[in-house]
Amino acid sequence: MKNPFKNKYVKFSIVSVAYILFVIWLGSYWWLFGEIIIVDIYLTKIVRWAFWKPRKDKKMPNFKRKTLEWVDAIIFAVIAASIIRAFFFEAFTIPTSSMEKTMMVGDYLFVSKVAYGPRKPITPLSFPFVHHTMPLSQKTKSFLTWIQNPYERMAGFGDVKRNDIVVFNYPTGDTVVLENQAQGYYDIIRVKVRELKIMDMKAGRKTNSEQVYYNQARKIVRNRNTIIVRPVDKRENYIKRCVALPGDSLEIRDGWVYIDGKPQKHFKGIQFNYEVITDGRILSENTLERLDVSNRDIWHQGRKYILPLTEKQAKTLKNIRIVNSITKLTQAEGIRNYRIFPHYKKYDWNEDWFGPLYVPKAGETIDLTLDNLPLYERVINHYEKNDLKVKDGKIYINGKATGQYQFKMDYYWMMGDNRHNSADARFWGFVPENHIVGKAAIIWLSLD
Repeated sequence: MKNPFKNKYVKFSIVSVAYILFVIWLGSYWWLFGEIIIVDIYLTKIVRWAFWKPRKDKKMPNFKRKTLEWVDAIIFAVIAASIIRAFFFEAFTIPTSSMEKTMMVGDYLFVSKVAYGPRKPITPLSFPFVHHTMPLSQKTKSFLTWIQNPYERMAGFGDVKRNDIVVFNYPTGDTVVLENQAQGYYDIIRVKVRELKIMDMKAGRKTNSEQVYYNQARKIVRNRNTIIVRPVDKRENYIKRCVALPGDSLEIRDGWVYIDGKPQKHFKGIQFNYEVITDGRILSENTLERLDVSNRDIWHQGRKYILPLTEKQAKTLKNIRIVNSITKLTQAEGIRNYRIFPHYKKYDWNEDWFGPLYVPKAGETIDLTLDNLPLYERVINHYEKNDLKVKDGKIYINGKATGQYQFKMDYYWMMGDNRHNSADARFWGFVPENHIVGKAAIIWLSLD
């Protein structure tokens, strides 16, 4: 009995149906013209698409035929893997301890892009299997910005839910200092501004305005480093927990998150820094290993340790004979951290006392004032591409004076479970929907 799957019409029908369903999912019907290629590959055979493969009637050495078979397999694998990576799932590695206890540094996981719907490629011209930098290079871009598509998202299995662990593009990663990619460009500038001001104060010089210091800081950073710009989908990938959804009102009190005035649902992975004082003896390696504390997060001097711990671990450690005291380390309310969003003097917020803050929802309109403008300035002028100016005490959007703004996109608030060792939304603000990559699905390898 003949195998029906070897029949060219059967193969053509299967591939055609699969391709048409994919185009319907893609939502861009211009791709239906690709059906012409499928017809020619399986039926008419006018164009020799696999030009690297030997003709059936052509004799050649066996080793050359085998080599071409390998080339054929590699090309097919690259195309198939690129489609899977772009539309279905992508491998990801945990780079930092910001999600420690939930996900460990070095864990390998698959990120589901169909969970929220895959984002259509914004920067389609790029080298396969790499994100933004060419292999064996620290500065060579792996993409070209000749084509930049508008943001569109295909149908998925659902929406981002509160407490989902989400992979997204770093929102303020549009500008990058290549020599210091672990720290955001805007944070580098803020730190430099503070350094310049402190230098003037220590030298007894008259201090300048903030704008003067910002101009000096930008000039210094740009003269000493290589600065590049990245499109949305080529910005660094971050992984955090979504703690607030569009339309939520978020507040942080003594490190704990409150949504619309109610405490966040407790989960076992959340941890804070604790000060541990011993009787002079050191904590054993076995004890520290049982606590699952990353080596990079351990601070130790004499009798004093600073460790990130869950509440349960803190209680366990307190019962160890050599531990004299253990204290949760949180900032005092009203003590402003200049690196905390929105980086404006009026808001005396820090990592542990923050908000209340409204998380923007598409279609919702807010009253816009000079007081709350710093909260939504980047949303309005950068993420949603408006011309925003303040003149004579009035707010102008696209040349018109206004006291209101209607949001075009949904936004999310992402935080790490390792609350005192996480550069998250508290430092750089909202995550726009067009930055969402996918949902953390499966940890397939975890290495100590």
